This record gives sequence, structure tokens and C-alpha cells, in this order.
Amino acid sequence: MGHLVGKDIYWELGNKIDNLMFSAPQKEVFYDILKQLYTHEEADLIIKMPYALSDIDRIATSTGYDKKQLLHILDGLTSKGLVIDIFVNNAYYYTPSPIVVGIFEFTMMRTAVDLDTKKMAGMFHEYMQGDDAFYAKNFGNGQKISVMRSLPHQESIKDAEYVEVLDYEKATAIVDMVDTYGIGICSCRHKKLHVDEKTCDIPLDNCLTLGIAADYLIRHNFAKQVSKTEILESLSRSKELGLVLNSDNVQRNHRFICQCCKCCCSTLQGISKFGYSNTIVTSTFIAEIDDATCVGCGKCAKACPIEAISITPIKNPQTKKKNDACIDETICLGCGVCALKCKTGALGLVKRKQRVIHPESIFERIVLQSLERGTLQNQMFDDPGKISHKVMRAILGAFFKITPVHRALMSDALRSTFLKSMETGLTVQGKGWLAEL
Repeated sequence: MGHLVGKDIYWELGNKIDNLMFSAPQKEVFYDILKQLYTHEEADLIIKMPYALSDIDRIATSTGYDKKQLLHILDGLTSKGLVIDIFVNNAYYYTPSPIVVGIFEFTMMRTAVDLDTKKMAGMFHEYMQGDDAFYAKNFGNGQKISVMRSLPHQESIKDAEYVEVLDYEKATAIVDMVDTYGIGICSCRHKKLHVDEKTCDIPLDNCLTLGIAADYLIRHNFAKQVSKTEILESLSRSKELGLVLNSDNVQRNHRFICQCCKCCCSTLQGISKFGYSNTIVTSTFIAEIDDATCVGCGKCAKACPIEAISITPIKNPQTKKKNDACIDETICLGCGVCALKCKTGALGLVKRKQRVIHPESIFERIVLQSLERGTLQNQMFDDPGKISHKVMRAILGAFFKITPVHRALMSDALRSTFLKSMETGLTVQGKGWLAEL
């Protein structure tokens, strides 16, 4: 079994991570991050591992590693958040962590003494926010599928619209869907704290994890196990603090609910600082102002996490109202934070006219997200060591890059049929459980 050495191995590792479902642009600081986090042996294993979830027998066959040695290395990788392991069908399945949600979050959620947190925070900050390359590669081509979507604060939805709120858009209903809960450190705030850019007084420990993700994070000490009551109390505080609720971009089996502030959240700043409005998928709601009851106080504009509300002076005002508030509907998330601050009730959330794509499951999101980023072939033919898989990855990769093909598969007309065929393929392979995640 040959092993790559020196800088080459980290270049190969970076390329492997870049070819997962969330792109990781190749920059010098990225390799510095990888060198800090992965040993040579760990890097070699990740490079040779299948892209998709696999059990220990399949990984051993693909990589050539002895099972005992393999389990030892995987134990180290999972404890650092560099490999995700889940327990299904009475066995553990493993997959390399993508850069997001994965390497960045789990590293900055760690409190281990063997980690130079300040150094890692600085490198991640330079890599992700030193320029717009990170956002451009993942969102620069008009991608519609993001990891995260906004949840509307239920109190902000206008009464006439409330009957149209689906369970997957209610934070409290999402919590009711699972029975395992965890709370960990917010990776974004932790990073901002160590680069001296945290300007808020929001506590660090309010990253809410749910279900299968909570199980993983609790087992590996990234989060502490809590009760449903504690999760609901945290969500209640979120309303008081004016935080944006962002969840997993799925309709079932949610893994997390983030409680985001505009000064720390890397995803919100993808919109406000770098101008990529698709870094977060909107809710099915949008903010609306009643000019008759708006007093022009400007509190909504200050509260908006992405500067989607502007306040302009009224020329020759005929009443006490001196300013008008205007919403930029092209970027409004439909989060409802603005309405929480409106004392007159002039602001509220109403249903959007344009349809918003929220994948049914994690499987659907990964398929669509990978298709948009040109890496779906790696999920379908995921064994790096098989010549047949390498050939099929090359063929499918070229096919998916053909613009008309890509557009057709993502279109409303064909998307559901395409996803159904992918699920059927899993069932034929005896992996139907993957579509249920």
C-alpha cells in the first residue's frame, strides 16, 4: 500500500474535500489548515476512502488498510470532526467531513487543549472571509441549493397567513420531530471571538443540534446532551435577542438550528458583506410593511441581519412621520427578525409569490447540491480505488457539466423524476435507508 508524502498528500486531500458536496477552493491557507488538522496517515486514509457513507468492511476493501488499524485511525478522525460516523442498520457508517457543514464547524466547536483555537480561527477567517473566493465557488453561479435555510419567527407571521405555515417551517415543530438534542458552541461566534471581531454579547453556547447529528456531536464531545425543554428555552431567548433562525435546508430529519447574529455569522455575511444572496435559502415568507401604520422609526433596519431594509427621509412630510422604510425583496430572507422589533405592528411576514425549493431530505439536498457544484458523480461512483468508478466519474462529470443537461435536471419539470430515479437506484443496491436520512 503506497502512501503519499510531503505537500503532495495535502494537495490530494484538499482536492478530495473540494470534490465533496460543498466546494473548498484551493488556497495556500487551506493547505495550512489541513496540515494542522490531519496527520499524514489520516490524510492518506481520507484520500482513499469512498466519498459516500460506507461501513468498515467497505472502507477496508477500498483503502487496503487493516481493520484494526483502520478503526484506530477513524477513531481519531471522528473525535476531531474530520470524519462523520452515524449508527444505522446496527452498524457504523463513515464519510469524510466536507468543509461546511463539517471541518470548519466541528473544529471551532472543539474545546480540546491540544488545539490552538486562536490560530485555527485566524486561518479559517482568512480562508473563508479574507476575500470572496469561498462564496464565489459555492454560490457564484446562481446556485439555488444551500446547506441552510431561514426559518420564520412564528410571532412575525401575519395572522391571515398563519394557516399556511408548514411544520418544517416552525422551529418548535422541528424540535418535536426528533428525540435527541444537543447544544454546542457556535463555530462562527467562536471564530469571531478569537479574531477580535465579535461585537455582540450573544453567548457562544447556542448551536442547537438535533436527531442523528446530535447523537454524533454528543458522542464525540462537540455538544452536550440536553432536554427538549432546554432547546425550546434557547429558541425563546433567540426571539428576545433578535437572532435569525437558520436550519438544515430539508423538510424532515433536521440536524441543526442555528441562532445567528449579523456580526458573527459567516453565512449571513456572505450576503451582507460579499453580496451572495443565495448563501441562505429564504423561507416561504417575505417581510411586508404597512405604510399606514409605519412611523419610520428605523428599528427594523437596525435589526435586519443583512441590511435588506433602508430608511429614507420623506421630502416635505405632511405628518409627524419623517422617514420611510423600504424592503429589498431580492434579498429578504423572510426570517421575521425585523417584525420582532416593530412596536406598531406595521411589519409582518406574508407568503412569497415565488416558489422556494426546500429539499425533502438530506439525501435530496446532497444530490441537488452536488449536482449544482459539479460533484454528483463522486457520490454516485464513490470508490477512488476502482478503475470502473474513475471512468464513470469522468463520463458523468462531463455529462452533468453540459449546461442544458444541468438546467433540465434542476428544473421543476424533471427534478422530482431525477430524484426518484436516484432513490430507486439506492434501493436496488440495498441502500434505500440512505434516502430516509
